[in-house]
Amino acid sequence: MRISLTNLEFFGYHGLYPEEKKVGNTFFVDVHVHLKPNEDIIVDINQTIDYVEIYNVVREIMLVPTPLLETLVGSIVEVILKNYLIVEHIQVSVTKQKLAIAHFEGTTTVTIEKARS
Repeated sequence: MRISLTNLEFFGYHGLYPEEKKVGNTFFVDVHVHLKPNEDIIVDINQTIDYVEIYNVVREIMLVPTPLLETLVGSIVEVILKNYLIVEHIQVSVTKQKLAIAHFEGTTTVTIEKARS
């Protein structure tokens, strides 16, 4: 089973450059968690993962200004794997909407995919 939270939008002051830390930016986060429930049909929240809790993990991490997207993505992955033992595999992406590069059109995304070892 895969549970996905996609296009989660956050405003933050993540980045290496002074302008990014001052002006801020819009970020989108995608989280895909794979789990193997013990039941074929899920009838209770305790048989699965509460996506509100996953959202709250992401929100808390996105509130802290961080120089690198790689750090943000890695932190989200590690906290979810540590706190939710039902998760067998996870993929997280963070997309920065504007880059501090003159004439750059587009976005940049960092993705980490990790299986429980």
